[in-house]
Amino acid sequence: MGHTRRNFLKTAIVMGVASHLPAIAAPSPVHEVVLPGTKESVLRVGLGTFRVFDVGNDANKRTELKKVLKAFHAAGGRLIDTSPMYGSAEKVLGELSTELGLNDKFVVATKVWTHGAKEGRQQIDASFKLIKRQKLDLFQIHNLMDWQTQLKTLRKLRDEGKIKYIGITHYMPSAFAELAQVLKTEKMDFLQIPYSLQETSAERELLGVAAEHDVKVIANEPFGQGELFRRMGDQKLPPWAKDYEIETWAQLFLKFILSEPRVHFAIPGTGRLRHVEDNLRAARGPLPEAKDRAKFRALLKI
Repeated sequence: MGHTRRNFLKTAIVMGVASHLPAIAAPSPVHEVVLPGTKESVLRVGLGTFRVFDVGNDANKRTELKKVLKAFHAAGGRLIDTSPMYGSAEKVLGELSTELGLNDKFVVATKVWTHGAKEGRQQIDASFKLIKRQKLDLFQIHNLMDWQTQLKTLRKLRDEGKIKYIGITHYMPSAFAELAQVLKTEKMDFLQIPYSLQETSAERELLGVAAEHDVKVIANEPFGQGELFRRMGDQKLPPWAKDYEIETWAQLFLKFILSEPRVHFAIPGTGRLRHVEDNLRAARGPLPEAKDRAKFRALLKI
């Protein structure tokens, strides 16, 4: 079946490297980003909901996800990314965060992914209801689908004060050239793309364009859909990992992302308490400088 993150954490626990963390201590520095047009600082490690929050009415899974949301908030996590394409994720997020009294504490990002102005507005309105918000922080046009049409709708909603930010996404590096062109011609607040230790093609042009146009970048698939854990096999962390207060492979992968100054957030998806606590540790402590990133790349012989 290959190596999984569960195997890595289990091994780390046995070795005394990682443990189930109660509250996360806050060694300096803490890595945050100020949201555009505000003085609001948000931790650079967020939470993705793809697959893991698509649990419907499963009581046991919902109980675990409530623990995840509670721990995420307690550890300083704010940014949560979801989508109407993620099954019941929007509904589950809205209901559980409301039950916890935390709904308005999170910076929630969702998406529109359909053709046509009418269809787009219907999907957007449904997201507001499912997430249980009168206002939402970030709406993203997913995978460039009918983006000109949906952009008009989102701008109108922003003018009405119903959303704060507009973004655009794509999951395929083959679309990066088109994304770069959109950023050059249209004002966007956020860009969400895959970026990780094994997927760095955005560095060639797209990240530079985003930085030039003051667009905040959200990195999804920070673990390469689990492939990074599998590629590491049974390897131990390199000795230099301790220089960056890295205790697990997940933290190493995330700190590589956070050390790229043109990438502002990483949103690992998880429905497990231990994983969310582990991930958030990456937003604290030293990050590698530009000259040191080669050591991270060498782990995959990139």
